Amino acid sequence: MLGVRVSSDSAQPVTELLVKWKGGDQKALQALLPLVYDELRRLAGRYLRSERPDHTLRGTELVHEAYLRLVDQQPGQLQTRAQFFGVAARLMREILVDYARSRRALKRDYRMTLALDAAVELPQKRDFDLLALDDALNELSRLDEQQARIVELRFFGGLSIEETADILQISPATVKRDWATARAWLYREISRVAPA
Repeated sequence: MLGVRVSSDSAQPVTELLVKWKGGDQKALQALLPLVYDELRRLAGRYLRSERPDHTLRGTELVHEAYLRLVDQQPGQLQTRAQFFGVAARLMREILVDYARSRRALKRDYRMTLALDAAVELPQKRDFDLLALDDALNELSRLDEQQARIVELRFFGGLSIEETADILQISPATVKRDWATARAWLYREISRVAPA
């Protein structure tokens, strides 16, 4: 699965800046952006690659909006680089869903799709309505918060099994099992509500 990978050589400065930001140092937050910007752009690009070609939201705009929302977050939950990118992925998902909802409200037949990449391994149909995926993921969150969080980190955040296990403080085997179960559940839910 392509996504954000935590490299050992750049993780340390980011973690140090997150700790300083948590301690109230706003300059640390300003110093953080140049260190994470390229990876945030890759993450945004990953989201937008599967969107329609004439999509009006661009990667830079998605990164900037996510960063602005990150600034408004309480830094307590952002203690490591992997956690930072997990939250950034969730925020980008929220931004795209909000954008799709506003566009749908403006144009009734508007449909934004998100292609599930090969790592998701869903049978045959790979394009899903982003709003249907978001609704299904929200329902999964009500049923099993851990599985929903795993989908967020793996699919939207591009994190590896090991990185996801580290953030959630569970074993990699549990992540693999819940990841497979969640994918199957989401596929079934989205297929059930998808137009023929």
